[in-house]
Amino acid sequence: MRTLCASTLIGEFLVIGFAALVATRLGGLPAGTVWAVAGTAMLLCPLLCGMLGRPGALQLGWALQIALIASGFAVPAMFFLGAVFAGLWWASIHFGRMIDEAKARRAAGAGAGAV
Repeated sequence: MRTLCASTLIGEFLVIGFAALVATRLGGLPAGTVWAVAGTAMLLCPLLCGMLGRPGALQLGWALQIALIASGFAVPAMFFLGAVFAGLWWASIHFGRMIDEAKARRAAGAGAGAV
């Protein structure tokens, strides 16, 4: 699960940076405000990658997804991109858990066969 979630977060890092560039040119918002918000969100992405095994990391990731969707008020295309990344975040968690369970079953089967 960690690998899939980390991949999603790194993709979000890039999208947030590009959205900030668009927002400074077309959003009509002060550049300092845009980069303070976007920079914080961008910093959160790699930090979350390192925290994925800890309690609360997935919930913080969901909060980031909601914030990404809400950024559509500054850059309307982010409504769509935020929803796409929220779907990817869900899929990363859902299918990542399935993969982790399959690996655990395989490891348990291999361990039982070695005895």
